[in-house]
Amino acid sequence: MQLSKLRQQLAVPKTSIQLALLGLLGGICAALLIIAFRWSIENIQLLYLDEVDKFSSLSTWQRFALPLIGVAAILLIAKVTKFKVARTGIPFVIYRMKSFYGMMPLKNTINQFFAGIAALATGFSVGREGPSVHLGAAGTSFIGSWLKLPYNSVKTLSACGIAAGISASFNTPLAAVIFVMEVVVREYKTHVFIPVMLASVAGAILTQAVFGTGHELTDLQLDKLSAVHYPFLVFMGGVIAAFAFAFNRQLLEILRSFKPFKMAPRLILAGLITASVGAFVPEAMGNGLGAISFTQSVHDNANLLMTVFVCKAILTVFAIGLGVPGGIIGPILGLGMMLGTLLAMMGSVFIGDMHEYADIYGALGLAGLMAATLGAPLAALVAVLELTQSPDIILPAMLVIVTAHVASVQFFRNRSVFLMQLEFQKLEYQNPPAFEALQKIGILADMNRDFVLVTSKDENIIRNALDNAGDRPVVLREKSGLEASFYLVHYNVSLDPDPESPFEFELIQGVDSRYTLAEPFDILKDKRDGSIYVFEDQLDNIVGVMSWTEVRSRLIKGTIQ
Repeated sequence: MQLSKLRQQLAVPKTSIQLALLGLLGGICAALLIIAFRWSIENIQLLYLDEVDKFSSLSTWQRFALPLIGVAAILLIAKVTKFKVARTGIPFVIYRMKSFYGMMPLKNTINQFFAGIAALATGFSVGREGPSVHLGAAGTSFIGSWLKLPYNSVKTLSACGIAAGISASFNTPLAAVIFVMEVVVREYKTHVFIPVMLASVAGAILTQAVFGTGHELTDLQLDKLSAVHYPFLVFMGGVIAAFAFAFNRQLLEILRSFKPFKMAPRLILAGLITASVGAFVPEAMGNGLGAISFTQSVHDNANLLMTVFVCKAILTVFAIGLGVPGGIIGPILGLGMMLGTLLAMMGSVFIGDMHEYADIYGALGLAGLMAATLGAPLAALVAVLELTQSPDIILPAMLVIVTAHVASVQFFRNRSVFLMQLEFQKLEYQNPPAFEALQKIGILADMNRDFVLVTSKDENIIRNALDNAGDRPVVLREKSGLEASFYLVHYNVSLDPDPESPFEFELIQGVDSRYTLAEPFDILKDKRDGSIYVFEDQLDNIVGVMSWTEVRSRLIKGTIQ
């Protein structure tokens, strides 16, 4: 009984302690999954590396062999799980959020966990946030499925898992919340924001307890920039926008070129490219965060930095484009750091010695490239603030981010790399406005529970039910073997002088009580009339009725929260 009341309460889109606590629980479960994922990667790497992601400690032939071993492991995992289509990571999660209320397939999740470990442990240039987001959304949506919660609340729980995933990956809880609202949910609602915040906090606290509280950028020497740098920062934003456009388009071109090929040859090619480049430029291997510390150590060596930057970009677009399981944000952060440092060297021609400003320019490049490539300017600003823990970076970061994002969108016609991947894979990520609005409200919140149920077609029984029903709908349940059909019953008011029956029986379709108002709307929208019945657990267990008029009133009266 208590669980039934909880489901009914969560069907209403409003802030509640219950939803907040479920978000916290989901964040904890997601964080535990991601901790296991990251712990596995790091401990596997420490079997053959001196430090995590330090592939330069291997010999040339070992670096060549490692990605090929990773491909073999990924293909073996795919064979065991019978996984054939490379739909994973953040774009796939966005698609499932929009079309399936954030429910993640179990087989897909298992494959992402083990294949992601194989890819990241063997040096592919992909980020761990892709699998982490996938695992976080899966973990929280499984909780919703287990409790049989309304799908509108399951969608919120999936958003909580995504936030916990990003928070646990980069130790940036606030940026994780902003990313979910800006890129995934794409709107701000308080009843969603609160549990997402709690989940992000849970992800950060648990990750810090296991892996420590440090950030990749906290050791940077961030000297405050004077106003003389601002014109060059605008130019810097334009250069970053151009690179973001080239990066996204090259990724799309690789996706398009290798679409006819099956998964195995694509992954083998990705392994060969990573092996060939990584054998000679090991700094280009790994999830991208290692490139940040590398940049700090060689910020005065332009040739080496440019070589690693170009190789890292090549490895990233081929790995992601050919379907290696992993994310893109980690490599983007590393590429942005290197690009910003290279631009600082260029700035020395105009401003003078920039050696002391190399670190802050690297951080600004990171923020600008994240904004221009991912289409997430606010998340980029908050991320660089949390990663550096320096408020002095806010003003110059805003200048670079705005310039990079606006130039990318307006002059280069660039878009978020996630949306480009979704469109290429023909995965829906946009719903009609009415459908989107109705998805926020569970059918349990608005269905009519006050109805009269009759189980016989006897005229006297039906007439008595109609005469005493008042405004309540009368529903006939007719059993045929193990199946049951439901009809909405009315008096026959046609002008036919000799009707077959004094009653009209309108066959009505059933909708699971976990669904939202979007499903009745979708069923009834063509006729703009009629009703549906709501069932719980079993098709013949009717718990409510809903008419087109009641669905329509939610839109017309503006009662959607």
